[in-house]
Amino acid sequence: MYDAETPAQTKRPFATFERLESQVRSYSRSFPAIFDRAEGSWQYDSEGKGYIDFLTGCSVLNYGHNHPALKQALMDYIDRNGVVHSLDMHSRAKGEFLEALEGKILKPRGMTYRAQFTGPTGANAVEAAMKLARKVTGRTNIIAFTNGFHGVTLGALSATGNSHHRGGAHTPLNGVTRMPYCGYFGDNVDTAAQLDQMLSDPSGGVDNPAAIIVEPVQGEGGLNVASAEWMRKIEKIAHKHGALFIVDDIQAGCGRTGTFFSFENMGVKPDIITMAKSLSGMGLPMALVLVKPELDQWSPGEHNGTFRGNCHAFVTAKAAIDTFWSDDRFAAEVQKTGERLRKRLRQIALANRGVVKGIKGRGMMCGLDVGSSEVSDPVVDAAFKRGLIIETSGAHDQILKVLAPLNITDADLDAGLDILADCVAEVAERQALGSAA
Repeated sequence: MYDAETPAQTKRPFATFERLESQVRSYSRSFPAIFDRAEGSWQYDSEGKGYIDFLTGCSVLNYGHNHPALKQALMDYIDRNGVVHSLDMHSRAKGEFLEALEGKILKPRGMTYRAQFTGPTGANAVEAAMKLARKVTGRTNIIAFTNGFHGVTLGALSATGNSHHRGGAHTPLNGVTRMPYCGYFGDNVDTAAQLDQMLSDPSGGVDNPAAIIVEPVQGEGGLNVASAEWMRKIEKIAHKHGALFIVDDIQAGCGRTGTFFSFENMGVKPDIITMAKSLSGMGLPMALVLVKPELDQWSPGEHNGTFRGNCHAFVTAKAAIDTFWSDDRFAAEVQKTGERLRKRLRQIALANRGVVKGIKGRGMMCGLDVGSSEVSDPVVDAAFKRGLIIETSGAHDQILKVLAPLNITDADLDAGLDILADCVAEVAERQALGSAA
């Protein structure tokens, strides 16, 4: 059992990880600490130092760490020896989650979907969605977009744009055509019209697609935001050309943009929705594909996954819906906090015009565009030393991305942003002095 207090590990606290863990690890390189406990918006390392968490498991912990209502629901379930793992057999835990999903999420939004439980990650959900689209349409091509990120298993990776991750496949990634996302060429270029023109042209060179998959807000791609008008156009184009319209709501969903689904106010009705990350509410692995009933054409067992029956995740997911989504109050609070976040980010941007290019994102999925990793990396390092965990995104790691808990207190949000502001100013001053020299 790992013990941070043994003499050898006190001298070299990361020795166990360096000796035994794969080089593929990444976040631990940015945040060199051994984390021991967490509560709300805070994580604490093995020495007791606290860190405000603006990463939250990359939007896995939208309700913060160890929320008491979710934790109690899970403890009660474990205490009565509730079923832990059930494959896709019926369980009380899954049934109660489905009823909560239907009654408090889908019906109030006028939505009718079948729920497909896949393996436990977002990539598993994307793989299932793409497979189903190909099965339903009899086509193979999937339209994905520049800067899109949908996972790193081979099927999902084919739809992911990032060259670093794509290079890790070491095999051809086929079956996907990449098209420019909303605003990719600037505000004056209608990339939806471009897509329609290419699909309408028999010599356009783009095979008829089985589906078009899109993130309303591109989390890993740099907090790029699709407009509601563009999203409606893409949905219309998909159906015009006989394709399914898939919305990847894995990172932007579960309230991150201010509504449960990130596309709620856009006037679209996706054929398929992929979800994961904060769906369980407490960091327990769980992924879901929502499918319009007429498209649920799987044969039994045609797509499966050993851990699609994680009953502990069903329990906390139901508790999250009951606690936060029984009415509109939480969404209103998230929207208010999002406005507070954007106001502070604007202030930081104005005070550091030399390095901050602008603000990106929507709702509680926002960040600062600082142009490149030459600025963002030293900010991340400085912030961590001061007790703030924040990460980057974008093709050049140019975005300082804030993914604070949705229910963070104003005091904790302000404290974290104060650290961020100081660190951005420090790096900006250092760069200015370097340029002057």
